[in-house]
Amino acid sequence: MNADRYFNHIPTTLKAFGEEVGSAPAFTAVLAGLGKNDLLTTDEVSKVKDYESAVNLANFKIMLKKALVTGSATGIGRAIALDLASKGFDVAFHYNRSLEAAKQAAQEAASHGVKAIALQADITKPQQAKSLVEKTVEQLEGLSVVVNNVGNYLSKPTSQISIQEWHKVLDSNLNSTFYITKVALPYLKAANGARIVNLAFAGAQNVVARKNSTAYVIAKTGITIYSKSLALELVKNKITVNVVSPGVAENSWDVQEMISKVPAKRPATLPEISHAVWFFIQPDSDYITGQVLEVSGALNL
Repeated sequence: MNADRYFNHIPTTLKAFGEEVGSAPAFTAVLAGLGKNDLLTTDEVSKVKDYESAVNLANFKIMLKKALVTGSATGIGRAIALDLASKGFDVAFHYNRSLEAAKQAAQEAASHGVKAIALQADITKPQQAKSLVEKTVEQLEGLSVVVNNVGNYLSKPTSQISIQEWHKVLDSNLNSTFYITKVALPYLKAANGARIVNLAFAGAQNVVARKNSTAYVIAKTGITIYSKSLALELVKNKITVNVVSPGVAENSWDVQEMISKVPAKRPATLPEISHAVWFFIQPDSDYITGQVLEVSGALNL
């Protein structure tokens, strides 16, 4: 899909018939227009039964599919990035030290017929975060989705946290999210419809005492406030900003210890977390912004 068709043709096509949704001739005309302009194949046109499904399918096909997922060499970030690749997104796999894992993930993503690249950066440093976004845009030829997944965890009694540990947790979680997003915004605005999904932690917005996770929860609470504030500001730019908050995931370092504390009695799977992220990214979610979706099996409610 070229840029001219994305920015110019689509709004005209869909809006031209939007006021006549109820009329059969309008529906027929929409299908004819979508097929004529290669937005739907002949087979897809034959299977569409109503105006809404035609528009939804067309919107998905015309969505600018260029994504950056931070911390995507392994774990949750990798699962999210591979899921986007399976849905036709060109993806930048970001890593700091896991070069081989990032390369392998990018190769797996490329098997879906998309462009997949592995880019290194320590995004706790503003200049490297800036460089990561700029390289992503240059090599993917655009950017429409940012998933801020990076974030180190610290389990330690609050009074025993060192100054270095405090800064490390806030830098890797809250500050890295801010650095990446700030640089990405001009490119996301140019996409004419973009998504930001930030990863937090289930229950982080609840202001209660934390025994061993104070710094981490403070950082994730900050991400939630930051996300809601951006959502309010950017809705006019057709950019949604939302938060996915896992509880205990299948790859959590303390998963065996924590399972007994999860009401659902099991951890979240990586596909379940990816599914939540996709819920906010999919074209039909363009009216949903500033929200927190917890994938926690009722943990921390």
